[in-house]
Parts: sequence; structure tokens; C-alpha cells
Amino acid sequence: MTSILKKTEQDFLAFVKKIEDYEQAVSLLAWDARTGTPKKGVSQRAEVYGTLSTAVFEMATSKEMGTYLEALTEKNVQAELSPLTPKVVQKCQEKYDRYINIPQDEYQAYMTLQGQSEAVWQEAKQKADFELFRPNVEKMIDFQKRFANYYDPKAHVYHTLLDVYEPGVFTDTLDKVFAELREALVPLVQAVTTSAVQPNIDRLLQPFPKEKQRALSEAMLREIGYDFDAGRLDEAAHPFAIGLNPNDVRVTTRYNEQDFRTALFGTIHEGGHALYEQNVSKDLLGTPLCQGTSMGIHESQSLLWEKFIGKSKPFWERNYELLKKHAAGKFDQMSLDEFYFAVNKAEPSLIRVEADELTYPLHVILRYELEKGLFAGEIAVKDLPGLWNEKMAEYLGIRPAHDGEGVLQDTHWAFGLFGYFPSYALGYIYAAQLKEALVKDVPNLDETIAAGNYAPIHEWLRTNVHQYGAAKKPVDIIRDVTGGGIDPTPLIRYLDEKYRRLYQV
Repeated sequence: MTSILKKTEQDFLAFVKKIEDYEQAVSLLAWDARTGTPKKGVSQRAEVYGTLSTAVFEMATSKEMGTYLEALTEKNVQAELSPLTPKVVQKCQEKYDRYINIPQDEYQAYMTLQGQSEAVWQEAKQKADFELFRPNVEKMIDFQKRFANYYDPKAHVYHTLLDVYEPGVFTDTLDKVFAELREALVPLVQAVTTSAVQPNIDRLLQPFPKEKQRALSEAMLREIGYDFDAGRLDEAAHPFAIGLNPNDVRVTTRYNEQDFRTALFGTIHEGGHALYEQNVSKDLLGTPLCQGTSMGIHESQSLLWEKFIGKSKPFWERNYELLKKHAAGKFDQMSLDEFYFAVNKAEPSLIRVEADELTYPLHVILRYELEKGLFAGEIAVKDLPGLWNEKMAEYLGIRPAHDGEGVLQDTHWAFGLFGYFPSYALGYIYAAQLKEALVKDVPNLDETIAAGNYAPIHEWLRTNVHQYGAAKKPVDIIRDVTGGGIDPTPLIRYLDEKYRRLYQV
């Protein structure tokens, strides 16, 4: 490597690290906004968020970045670079191409709107008033359409948005996979719902003080291997995990004193996200590769821990006594078998983040179909509440009483995250595929979980998924682990076997 090329590489990596430092500051503002920003501080915070986000945007699409990319993308040059650098270059090139044609003032206006919209969404949800939030959704959609057109005016807008969260997965694949899921799950939900065998969940719905739930949540995070020296647990209206870097990955949850399952399984879910981020290779620090490779792979990690492990019989054989310790006698008269059936109760419900394993994919499919219709021009924003309620009735047999428990329940559209929702169902599919592969390598998995020996699971996930961060494409992770592509069959098989056995149908 010539001295000039070496200096160019070093300068490029230093410039990228500067961008990542700003990105961490933006992420910290986002975390603070969702966990405790005073109401009167929202407007100013949104401006600060917009300013810093725009600074990131400017650097990522600057003439300086363009010069680096031009110099480092030549084939004869890439062969001379350090092994990691070409992947960093590729990641920066993807972002550069996506945003280079967006006017800076438009991007800043978009980020400021994003900073304001969550507060509007929270108020609208509290008042169950979609009309209060509708103008923000319309503005967000308008921004997304324009941005997608700047990137590729010939591409389908929704395809462009999907590609942000799950590269290479478009509506043709989603339509096929989701149709298979819907056709398998709708009749299974009906069979389970009408079965004569039903669990008794009365004991689950006893008052459970928030303070005791927090202690239980912390204990569960420690149980699954979350490192509190590299994170923290906080409360949020909509639970999330956020990774600033592998040494600072924060988890939030939401407490419901009348139903402890909301926080318990929500915490395990977000803990799964956090375990991914905490175990990305430290070699990737200071680069855009030091994060999850896609939203679908990220969801596979949270759902693997929440559902395939956290709702399994072996997990509760180990942890039921821990739960009873924090519940102050509430479950002393409930057997392990009764508890296991109760926490795996499947029934149509209104809230996605509280949905059971069986009905969860239908919540995601509903959102996907609405988003696809919005960007195809087939659905108007004003019609979302009514269409939402109709699809809930069609797929789950229930209808929201108001918009707060219907179209306003998720915060994603406040941030302009259109194309994100399909990742939840893809993540569930990936999780089932990964679980089947995991069992082949750890054949005594149930005994391992029951003993609380999660080391083989952590090592397998670290080796096959976590360590790579975004340096390995999602399609390559799934192919290398499973030998194939996206396949809903393992998930359908898992749900069919588990729920027919539990409900004796």
C-alpha cells in the first residue's frame, strides 16, 4: 500500500468515526426524548435533534465523503485496503447514494418534524384522537415519497422504503410469505379460540406493583445474560432498546400493574435486541457496521428470547420460583403447568406488543397491507382508522373500541418508519429458522435452558449472528445458518404443534 493510499484510508476511517460520534449523540437524544423529556422541552429538543441529525446528513453526503468513496471504490485499490475497510466503504456508499440528492433544508425539516411528532402521537393516543395525529402522518408520507423519488424515481416507493430495513426483500416475497402465514394461522386461531380446553388466567391479572415488576424485569435481564455494566433499564410509553455502542445498550419497558406480562415479556423481548448489540464485535466500533445488520435479523433475536425461550416450558421450570419470589405469594397456589398454559394463552387481542405467539404475525400483516396501500395510492390517511378496524375484525375477530387501542397504538409512523413493520414478521420467521438450526448444534437445548446454562446459546448466536454486526448481509446470515432463504414453514410448524398440543385441537 502506498503512503498516499494509507493516509486516505486512515483519514476516511477518522471521518467515518466522527459521523458515528454524532450518530451516538443523536441516539442519546432520541432515548432521552422517549424516557423523560419534560413536555415544555419537546419543541427545543426537536430543533436540537434536527440540527444534529442534519449535521450527520451533511457529513454523510458531503463532497469530502464523495471524494473518499471515489478514491476507495476502485477494484485495484480495494485489494490494498485493510480487510474491514471495503465493507465500511460499501456501507457509506449505500447511505451516500440514498441521500445525496435530498436537499439539506428538506432533510432538516423532516428531522425536526420527526422530533415533534412523537409528542403529538402520545397526546393523540392518550385522547384516542387520530385526527390530532393525521397531519403529521400525511407530512411524513409526503417526505418519504419525495425522498424515495430523489433516490430512484423509477422504483416503487414502498420497495425503496422496505429496502432500508430489510435489504433485498420486496412486496413479491412478502406477499407470498405473508399469505402462507395468514392462511395457516387464521383457521388455527379460530380452532384454538373455540376449543373446550382453555387456560385460567385469573391469577395472572392480580395487581402487581410497578416496583416489584421492575425488580423482576432486572432479574430476568440478568438471567438471560444482559450486561448491566453496558446498559440500563428505564420506562417508556412504547418499549424499545437502543444501542449507542456495544458498551452502552439501553433497554426500556412498560409496566401494567394489572397485567405483569406486559413488562415481563416486553423486557425479555427488548433484552434480546440488547444482547445482539452488546455482542457485536468491538472491532467494528467507530464504523456504521457496529450495529444490527437489518431490522428482521434484529427482531429474530428479540423474538427468539421472548417467545422461543422465554415462553418455553424449560425456561419456566427454572424461573417460576424466581417469579413467585417477586410476586409476593400471588402464584403460590398455581402449579407450574397451570402457569405455563396461562402465559401461553392464545386469543385475539388488540395490542401488537402484547399479542401472543399465535396471533402476533396477523398484527404485522395488517400493518403491512395498510402501508402498501398508502404508498400505492389506494388508501388515504384519513381512512386508516376504519380500515384498521375492519382488518382486525377480519383477521382476529375483534374490533377496537377507539383509536388509542387501534390505529394509534404504535409509535413508528411518528418517526416516519414506513416499511419497518414487515421486519417484525420476517424476524419471527427468521427466529424459527434459527431455532431449528440451533437445536441441531445444541441438541439438548431444553435441558440447557432448564439448567440456566445459556452459554451455548450465547456462543452460537455470537458466532453465527452477533459478531458480524452489519458487516454481513441478512440474506447471507440466513443462508449460511440454514442453507436456504426465507421460509415460513418452521414457524408454521412450531405454532401448529405447540398450540394444538396445548389446546388439544
